[in-house]
Amino acid sequence: MHEMALAESVVRLAEETATAEGARRIRSVIVEIGALSCVEPEALTFCFDAVSRGTLAEGAELRIERIDGAAYCWRCERTVPIAARTDPCPECGGYQLQPSAGTEMRVQAIEIE
Repeated sequence: MHEMALAESVVRLAEETATAEGARRIRSVIVEIGALSCVEPEALTFCFDAVSRGTLAEGAELRIERIDGAAYCWRCERTVPIAARTDPCPECGGYQLQPSAGTEMRVQAIEIE
């Protein structure tokens, strides 16, 4: 489960930021997760709760914002929405797709006190 390693990285980044700002506690962390990123939001939330115990992020809310997937279709020569990497182009039915959005995962914001 790579979500555990991702959660550890999110907590580490949040703690480093909070410490640099002189914060006593992390209230929430907002993470953007792309639909094509292969990250399961529920698993990430579970792991975040587990790895944040005993840290400045203990009890913090992990808010997840989803980013829709999109890909460039080489056959249609246009960008089309897709929900999964294995989806065909909704326009032509082809599979010559290059993901262009929704593959990312990033910490968008950290709320501290």
